[in-house]
Amino acid sequence: MLQSMTGYGKASCETEGKRITVEVKSLNSKQMDISTRLPYLFRSKDIEIRNLLARRLVRGKVDLILVVENLESASDVHINETVLESYYRQMKHLCDSNIVPEPKDWGFLFRMPEVMRQQELEELSDDMWTATLTTIDEAVNRLVEFRRQEGLSLQAVFDEKVRNIASLLRQVDVYEKERVEKIKGRMREQLENLGAEYDKNRFEQELIFYIEKLDVSEEKNRLRNHLKYFTETMNGEETPGKKLGFIAQEIGREVNTLGSKSNHSEMQILVVRMKDELEQIKEQVLNAL
Repeated sequence: MLQSMTGYGKASCETEGKRITVEVKSLNSKQMDISTRLPYLFRSKDIEIRNLLARRLVRGKVDLILVVENLESASDVHINETVLESYYRQMKHLCDSNIVPEPKDWGFLFRMPEVMRQQELEELSDDMWTATLTTIDEAVNRLVEFRRQEGLSLQAVFDEKVRNIASLLRQVDVYEKERVEKIKGRMREQLENLGAEYDKNRFEQELIFYIEKLDVSEEKNRLRNHLKYFTETMNGEETPGKKLGFIAQEIGREVNTLGSKSNHSEMQILVVRMKDELEQIKEQVLNAL
């Protein structure tokens, strides 16, 4: 199933008096580009987390944020008496020296840096890491589901654009015979206007050679095959994004050649419309996984 590279997932759990929240988001990128923001306690698990993301998400610019909150914050918060006493002595000295006025409320000292501190876990327990892994996996699952939903939208766009190009290609057939007759008539008219005598048999031979150079049958066949291959790849492969980009380039080459050989205003209008449809495919294929 086609997936988008754009996605978002969030999950949380509670364990050992902590709430662990994981957010994962991804955007399109040519390669796998992973960025993580982890608390100090989880820094040793960074590589393991990156490997998990690379294995599950394959490609894209992926950002993971892991936040740990204390649910028992009151019992975990401690006053650093040594630091508090140091602040008080320095402030008292400044007041006694008349450098600053003595404050009416000394409570501001509790808001000074390092006075209030939370007791941190010294090491990550196995149970907490297991719960965290499960939470990361759940967040990734939600991101993947988001990608699949976006992929359905991409697939609908691609189906529509491929059908439109195929429809325009069928309309080329209407003008092909007319184009040949117009070219013949125009060349005869130019010779007659010159008043020159010419060998009609030689003229027909040269005309056949010239018309063959403008023949677009091979381009049309290749374009049909590329459109068919695009659809088959989109529906049949797990992560077809890069390949779809290459096929779109091949479609573009055939459309350009068709335009250069057309030598007919109505056919050139059809080619311009094909290019417009193809450009929209190329824009969207950048988001395909």
